[in-house]
Amino acid sequence: QVQLVESGGGSVQAGGSLRLSCAASRYTYSRYCWGWFRQAPGKERDRVATIDVNARTNYADSVKGRFTISQDNAKNTLYLQMNSLKPEDTGMYYCAADPLALTYCSFGGCYCSPREDSYWGQGTQVTVSS
Repeated sequence: QVQLVESGGGSVQAGGSLRLSCAASRYTYSRYCWGWFRQAPGKERDRVATIDVNARTNYADSVKGRFTISQDNAKNTLYLQMNSLKPEDTGMYYCAADPLALTYCSFGGCYCSPREDSYWGQGTQVTVSS
């Protein structure tokens, strides 16, 4: 069993930055797919960024050029650096990890997709005001 805990959320003005962290209870990076997702109240959960077992990253079009996903193997922690934040970035951000996730490729690149019944954190709230 892997426990994931997100942190780093908060309230910022448009144009500001936040750095989210996802700490795992034990080593999970090897052969795992990691992902950040977000969900606004009353909306479906959307994929924000993923990093697969080969360290390939993929981003949603809405955050490309502004967000960066990364991992620290020594600290067993996943990060999401968010710059130039917009009000539409507001939502609950969740971290996910999956050792059995499938990888999908298209003209936009490749991404792994954590399963709904895999490991998920409790979320951290991000609020961006205008």
